[in-house]
Amino acid sequence: MGTPELDVRLRRARVATAALFLTNGALFANLLPRYPEIKADLGLSNTAFGLAVAAFSAGALLSGATAAALIRRYRSSVVAVTTSVLIAVFVVAAGLAPSGVTLAAALFCAGAADAVTDVAQNVHGLRVQRAYGRFIINSLHAVWSSGAVLGGLIGAGAIYLGIPREAQLAVSGVLFVAVCVIAYRFLLTGPDHDGDPTPHGNQPRPPIRSVHLVLAALVAIAIAGAVVEDAGSSWATLYLHNSLSAPAAIAALGYVAMIGFQFIGRVLGDRMVDRWGQRAVASAGGLIIAVGMAAALAFPSVPGTIAGFAAAGFGSATLIPGAMHAADELPGLRPGTGLTVLSWLMRAGFLGSPIVVGAVADAVSLRAGLLSVVAAGLVAVVLARVLSPRSQSVRS
Repeated sequence: MGTPELDVRLRRARVATAALFLTNGALFANLLPRYPEIKADLGLSNTAFGLAVAAFSAGALLSGATAAALIRRYRSSVVAVTTSVLIAVFVVAAGLAPSGVTLAAALFCAGAADAVTDVAQNVHGLRVQRAYGRFIINSLHAVWSSGAVLGGLIGAGAIYLGIPREAQLAVSGVLFVAVCVIAYRFLLTGPDHDGDPTPHGNQPRPPIRSVHLVLAALVAIAIAGAVVEDAGSSWATLYLHNSLSAPAAIAALGYVAMIGFQFIGRVLGDRMVDRWGQRAVASAGGLIIAVGMAAALAFPSVPGTIAGFAAAGFGSATLIPGAMHAADELPGLRPGTGLTVLSWLMRAGFLGSPIVVGAVADAVSLRAGLLSVVAAGLVAVVLARVLSPRSQSVRS
């Protein structure tokens, strides 16, 4: 890392990048505990609500492919901060929506901004990781999870205190935008990648078909993680409140438990991957997701369901960051290409999951719809073999 001055700059850049992840996690999570209230105010069915929520992922899916071009043009730091501001604006708009159509429109725009933010902050985080020369990506995603916990607690606290959602979302939006703007001056400057056209320099390129198959498996692992996260964010509160009769403030703890234990898993993630490898950690995580959520659904209760979402959160902790790192390191692809493709296609999971769960909930029950989480865990177990069986050094 060189001189002490450079070391200080890297540490500051890591903290500033973590602030972007924190903001990204907190901004949208502020809205989630208000979902039952919004659904009731607008008189939406489960299917209509699922479609409105899916608009977030639809916007993300349509805009995600533009991230690489925007980052090459304006740098990851500029793009991440700008789109974070846009997320704050559209989250407030969603909270104020007077109809299901306007709710869907606001969530569509928020999702479009979030997809670009996601790629930009991860590009910058992986750049800082390369400068460090060791894994830090799981810890950055842990900060995202802590931001989501913070946002969820702010929302639940506002409900408990009777604070109108308009005031809650506006004040928290201004606060977290200020954090992003302050962090910007400490991010790394200059281009995000060097001039090397592939991440592995002069190493032989594997057959392109093999690379594409591995990338497809990594996308599926990321989608499995997305299905778990969507179940916690879109349906945990509704399931606990409507199906298990939990009070609104208690119902919000399903999401908080999921994202809180995901945070714990990500704090431990870098060390677990260093010790056992990405493959073993992801496989064990998938098993924890499947068993934990299956038990919660088989024996429904408020404490058991909260524990089931906690297990799903812990098990999913390294799935998305691990898949992102592996995709970014795929040989034979230009820097950033694997990460951009994975982040873009991962949004298919966020798009399809609420629609499928909502439709199953209306046709059978929300309890049956949440079996998608069990299926996601099993997918992670099966496909984890494409990940590294042991720790790999991080390129500097």
